[in-house]
Amino acid sequence: MVLDTGLRYDQLENLSDEELCFLSRAGQRQAEDVLATRYHWLVRSCARPYFLIGGDSEDLMQEGMFGLIKAMREFDPQRSPLFRPFAGLCIHQQVCSALRRDASQKNAPLNQSVPLNPSLLNANSVFVQVDPERLLIDREKAASLLENTRKQLSAFEEKILGLFLDGLAYGEIAETVGKPIKSVDNAVQRIRRKVARQLSSGDISNS
Repeated sequence: MVLDTGLRYDQLENLSDEELCFLSRAGQRQAEDVLATRYHWLVRSCARPYFLIGGDSEDLMQEGMFGLIKAMREFDPQRSPLFRPFAGLCIHQQVCSALRRDASQKNAPLNQSVPLNPSLLNANSVFVQVDPERLLIDREKAASLLENTRKQLSAFEEKILGLFLDGLAYGEIAETVGKPIKSVDNAVQRIRRKVARQLSSGDISNS
């Protein structure tokens, strides 16, 4: 692949993910910036299921961005022809690694029950699946956790949950549902409390 490393930012925006990765590895920092902007939603989408079960939002986003940068620098088109699923895997693994590290340092009961697979919370997920043996909550329990939590949500909260897990920013969610950002944030906090109650009760088995 031969690309001009002197392209302007607006020209870079027209390139494919794979072309941007090539330029990033060649030292084109603006290509990295374009990819970071393009995939910020994916970092949010990956981090948010863990935020719902007790993680720190800023820390999770930071770890997710580390994973995205790692994906840019390690992407090999001969091993994985498309960047998008590879980026999802790297982001997911970075967030999971940080949660395991945090759990071991703090010995926090809530964090010991993660990571769970975010694709179980989002039917439209683009993530590559991780080996189930590496998950601390298996598929059935994670699906049951979501099902039991959804039963406790209002119609508004369920709509917010879907948009939230799709990676939309609070402002975008507010515009979509026609409510103030504060109402969106309040709904997310209510959802978090309901998820936390499910986890603390241990009622995540299949019914």
